[in-house]
Amino acid sequence: MTPRVAFVVHAGREAALALATSAQTMLETKGVDIEMIALSPPLDGRSDGVLDDFTADLVVSLGGDGTFLRAAAHAHRLDIPILGVNFGRVGYLLEVPPAEIHHAILEALDGNLALERRATLSVEVPGDRGVQRIQAINEVSIEKTTPGHVVRVETRIDGEQFLTFAADGVLVATPTGSTAYNLSAGGPVLAPGLDGFVLTSVAPHFVLDRSVVLAGNQEVTLDVVGDRSAVCVIDGVTIRTLAPGQQIRCWRDERWLKVVTLAERGIGRRLRESLRQGHE
Repeated sequence: MTPRVAFVVHAGREAALALATSAQTMLETKGVDIEMIALSPPLDGRSDGVLDDFTADLVVSLGGDGTFLRAAAHAHRLDIPILGVNFGRVGYLLEVPPAEIHHAILEALDGNLALERRATLSVEVPGDRGVQRIQAINEVSIEKTTPGHVVRVETRIDGEQFLTFAADGVLVATPTGSTAYNLSAGGPVLAPGLDGFVLTSVAPHFVLDRSVVLAGNQEVTLDVVGDRSAVCVIDGVTIRTLAPGQQIRCWRDERWLKVVTLAERGIGRRLRESLRQGHE
């Protein structure tokens, strides 16, 4: 059977489009069927019709973190491995340098590259027609809606009351997302293959400001309390406003995201390179 690869490309990035075009030409000479999917900016939505129906043996993301997150959500749903091409971004998302794309794709199709299992989150969010379940690749957060004011969030772990935060927000991040919003909020970096996630408050007022690392079989509930509403954001996309008394619930999803990795780059080197890039 002819191998099939889906290129998910940020249409606003000339370098990504050029690389996708050259890679398509080369790979088709090797007998690989390429489907090109261009995502138009701004990348601020979750229901992308162009991604709903594709089938492939491998998904390749060419763009930035937003492109990867949108592609990864669909790769996860279809249980397809994903390979992220690194255009100089920070974090665990984009593993392969542009110069290695052809070799990496062929090696991945032949089964010669490692597949790293990444934990994702299932998030239950109240909706107009009942509870909606959404997958989070990086993180889910509850954030304030009014500048200059905090939001009050009561947290529960496995149903047991933990702390009530008065803060700019509270987030729950996967290991993949630990180098994103969680890191900027002062949270720890988790090894990408860890079976667990982290709870971090954002600019808390007069309360414990340390993150809590949880096991993969645990569950977190975030309740909006007090008299101010909040907004629920998943992987950088605003999902809905939450009124006082509403809550979200999240846990590690049973299905793992499969990410193609280069075995020669261990966690130390990956962190050193990605965090250095973040300060350049």
